[in-house]
Amino acid sequence: MSKRDLLIEVGLEEMPARFVAQTAAQFKEKVEKWLATERIPFDQITALETPRRFAVLINGLAEKQPDRNEEAKGPARKIAQDEAGNWSKAALGFARSNNVEADQLYYKEVNGIEYVHARKSEEGKATTDLLPQLGDVITSMNFPKNMRWGARDLKYVRPIRWLVALFGEELVSLEVAGVKSGRVSRGHRFLGTEVEISKPAEYVSKLAEQHVLVNPEERRAIIVEQIKRMEQEKGWNIPMDEGLLDEVVHLVEYPTALYGTFEEEFLTIPREVLVTSMREHQRYFPVEDAKGQLLNHFVTVRNGDSRALENVAKGNEKVLRARLSDARFFYVEDQKLTIDSCLKRLETIVFHEELGTIGDKVRRVRKTAEQIGAKLGVSQEEAKQVDRIAEISKFDLVTNMVGEFPELQGIMGEDYARKAGESDLVASGVFEHYLPRFAGDKMPVSAQGAIVSMADKLDTIVGCFSIGIVPTGSQDPYGLRRMAAAIVSILVERDWQLYLDQLWDAALETYAAQGITKRPVEDVKKDLVDFFALRLKNVLQENGVRYDVIDAVLSADLTQVPDLLAKAKALMAAVEDEEFKLIVEQFNRVNNLAQKAEADQVDEALFAEDVERALYQSYLSVSQEVSALADQEKVLGTLSTLREPIKAFFDQVMVMAEDQAVRANRLGLLLRLSRLIFGYADFAKIVFA
Repeated sequence: MSKRDLLIEVGLEEMPARFVAQTAAQFKEKVEKWLATERIPFDQITALETPRRFAVLINGLAEKQPDRNEEAKGPARKIAQDEAGNWSKAALGFARSNNVEADQLYYKEVNGIEYVHARKSEEGKATTDLLPQLGDVITSMNFPKNMRWGARDLKYVRPIRWLVALFGEELVSLEVAGVKSGRVSRGHRFLGTEVEISKPAEYVSKLAEQHVLVNPEERRAIIVEQIKRMEQEKGWNIPMDEGLLDEVVHLVEYPTALYGTFEEEFLTIPREVLVTSMREHQRYFPVEDAKGQLLNHFVTVRNGDSRALENVAKGNEKVLRARLSDARFFYVEDQKLTIDSCLKRLETIVFHEELGTIGDKVRRVRKTAEQIGAKLGVSQEEAKQVDRIAEISKFDLVTNMVGEFPELQGIMGEDYARKAGESDLVASGVFEHYLPRFAGDKMPVSAQGAIVSMADKLDTIVGCFSIGIVPTGSQDPYGLRRMAAAIVSILVERDWQLYLDQLWDAALETYAAQGITKRPVEDVKKDLVDFFALRLKNVLQENGVRYDVIDAVLSADLTQVPDLLAKAKALMAAVEDEEFKLIVEQFNRVNNLAQKAEADQVDEALFAEDVERALYQSYLSVSQEVSALADQEKVLGTLSTLREPIKAFFDQVMVMAEDQAVRANRLGLLLRLSRLIFGYADFAKIVFA
């Protein structure tokens, strides 16, 4: 089958850096899906992009669809023909739907029944006839933010300025938002010119000649290599934050790294402030010495070549100098504030219109943190530290520095709290109560900071759920999923034996005390169970737990988080043992019959067989033993000892005895056993090969 390469490029005004990669990936995915739907084979597809374009380059695209030659099955003979042997409406409809004449239908036996069949053949369409549909693929794209331009109805990430569509050397006719496809692409806005592409294979090289590198991995490699070379030449260490590197890669079409300098006096500002000023506002990389101390230099990446780099550096230095001067001013001014004055101002800042001010939130967090500390049995001194951390946890929100750099909340709080005379533990706790902020982030160091962190996140989650703000689909504007995952991470990391429902109750009580209730508490709790179950499922999956084991442990009691993970690990080890399958079979047999019980009352006087008494004594013994065990592997091992008495019971006893009292007594015993065993996990969910 003949093949050609295909190039589709959509040229636009500059896209925001954070949109570039996901736009190119989405376009590639949509084109791949379209090719699969249209049955057009290809060898390879590559996504290419810069801030001003996204494209796909497809190698080895077939020039036509494969021919179809398929056999279709229709209705059974008794439905396909009437008594006179004429084709029924059902058969004729089947023929029409498969584009065949009625006389081409035939019978074929399937599982002893004759069905009418048709052999349909369809010649594949030429790819050139189908490619104009890609215009619809382009317009079907979706973006986090859209804009409209001119009199166009199309909403798009940025105005479309040119289209290139080539199938081999043949031009593909497309039109999107009044822009018709052609062979002309555009080079670098300042260093390049328009360039004609005669065939897809030249696309990358011809744009490179016009100072546009369309492969993001090539741009990344160049930036990294240039910075590494600068490190060697200057003896510097230049930390490359991956998030910042990604953003810079998608800000430029032709990268050239350079460095600049700022006054040493700015180094008196806290490191975090300097780094944030450089990274968040200017997209600069900080520079360190061999010991990790910040130097008065920065590295930036220019969208252009190496000409007049000194002038470019001076311009960047001037901009950064203004930024750092502002930061220094804010930092000095903030030193004049007192923590108490900041706390008073929190009463005027709205947390949420239905949940009150930040001051209201702080009072709730203090109360919730107090209850969590009490459940953990913290000392009186530790309880005071927890309360102080909670009390001042948000004071830095009203400072000039956090107002200018919101990402420094907590960081500035720790610095200012220490300068205000707070203990190191309390000051650190102000920062730690935000941790972990994302997956893989560092955890709170102190128990006190961890307690306030959980209390703060619980307050937000429970408050939002209480007023009906429950994340759905991809919508989670308040980051509740991230907060729930953080709570789970803290419980697992510290092995705190706290029940989730106890934590929810603690937070719900604080809202009730403030008179903030909109939904029934039971409805809120139900939503919280479902919500946290998904977070726990993610944690278990990350730990390599099988899907059936996950279902088993989550179907029992999901509120004891550390135990949940320990149970899953114990079950993962057990399912590899052939003997465990026999144990589970007995457990499931108990549970199946226990469903028939109306009560769990057991009267030893009604036992008619020794095996009944033996099973009951085993139940009492195991129940007492597991209640004293913390090791979930040992709990599972102890429960497994019930296999033999259960087997003996079923071998020698008729559970559904004619005597109703005896029957109810036996079912009551099985119900107790079932609650004990399935309180550990739902063993019926476990799948054995």
